[in-house]
Amino acid sequence: MSTLFTPTPRAPLLLAGAAAAAASIWSGYRLYRAISADPSPNSPEIIPSPLKTLLPDLSKDEIENLPYPPDVYPGARDVETPYSSIRVYEWGPEDGRKVLLVHGISMPSITLAKVAERLVEQGCRVMLFDLFGRGYSSSPSTLVHDIRLYTTQILLVLSSSPLSWTGSTTPPTPSPRFTLIGYSLGGCIATHFTATFPHLISHLVLLAPAGLIRTTHLTIQSRLLYSNFGGLLPERFTEFLIARRLSSNSSPNPQTPAKSDIEAQNLDPWDNTTNNTHQPSIPYHAHRHRNRRTSHKERLPLPPSPPPDTTLFPSRPTVSVAGAVDWQIRHHAGFIPAFISCIRHMPIHHQGPIYARIARRLNSARANNNAWYDDPSPSSSASSEAEKRVSSDEEVKGPGLDGKVLVVLGSNDPIIIAREYREDVVDALGVRNVEVLEVDAGHEVPITGAERIVEGIGGMWEGGWG
Repeated sequence: MSTLFTPTPRAPLLLAGAAAAAASIWSGYRLYRAISADPSPNSPEIIPSPLKTLLPDLSKDEIENLPYPPDVYPGARDVETPYSSIRVYEWGPEDGRKVLLVHGISMPSITLAKVAERLVEQGCRVMLFDLFGRGYSSSPSTLVHDIRLYTTQILLVLSSSPLSWTGSTTPPTPSPRFTLIGYSLGGCIATHFTATFPHLISHLVLLAPAGLIRTTHLTIQSRLLYSNFGGLLPERFTEFLIARRLSSNSSPNPQTPAKSDIEAQNLDPWDNTTNNTHQPSIPYHAHRHRNRRTSHKERLPLPPSPPPDTTLFPSRPTVSVAGAVDWQIRHHAGFIPAFISCIRHMPIHHQGPIYARIARRLNSARANNNAWYDDPSPSSSASSEAEKRVSSDEEVKGPGLDGKVLVVLGSNDPIIIAREYREDVVDALGVRNVEVLEVDAGHEVPITGAERIVEGIGGMWEGGWG
């Protein structure tokens, strides 16, 4: 004889149990993250660059054939700061027009070699430097790589020069200020620096700049991988994944570039078809906090010569973009952490308000008859929404910038989409405050489009713009 049993409703209890289980799993995961993370007391405050961890073990010939030799530019100096050591290069006529160039997120300063050398040929005094965690600059491991850090780095670089770079606008002996050029992430840095210290800058030039990249291009994978909360993966595993995606050998087919989203390939995403595809894959061993020297057996093999149109230094064919990125992945323990921190914390989106601050300076200069450019074209007579926004009653103190902001875009750039960025930067600055030059190039515009860039800068200067 069986008894019919009718259970009572238990749905609320099941839901509560599931919620408690989920909370327990999450707590356990966070505990695992805390245990597996590098203990802060044992983490060095500064991750040294290859200048200290690699070069002492190499011969003169090996150093000469590196993808990024330390003497690639004249006027090299290493500046010791409270943050870490900074590699700076400065050369050109001491009385020449001063130009400071800021590179992007993944490549060191050699990315801007062609532009810098052509400016020196025009009689300019140029200065370049490696951002923290790139090239021969060390990395402050306990600091977030955000706009505050890199704005401070520019000030440290300027103060290291034996010459005065900041100029003066005070009568009766005003002295010239400097032109600031920023590429990719460096464009974002240059924009913020100009908005913060407009009295130091005479002209602003932005090459395929970050800052107004539309978030519609971000993938769900990127949002999870680069989450400000550290993502869903252990940090060392995240570094391993990013290193593989940045490596020029990440594609299984040498003729097919590895697919990547906006951040993971780079904000300076070199087309992988130009990369070295004959070297073995370069592993990233998560040695971010080790001051280890590379043994003789681990030394980086020489990369083949890149195509002629992408050669940075004709007399030094071993110097290449792809080779330098791979070299940093393997030999600079601070590179990948700095890259990830930049993606998480640098303002590469939604920077319209920063551009508006610059526009107010430009409008102020024009109102005081100090503008170096006044576009008489019919289009300039029509006020854009941006000009209405920046023409507020807010008082703008101090000298205004000279003329327009020059923005150079690559018509084939898959990262900074020329059509989108032209529309957004004109809306942010106002049509009278920006000149957009489009070059037949990809995101590598300062390499393949260097001549057009320097011509545009020369036209800006020669047009009575200061």
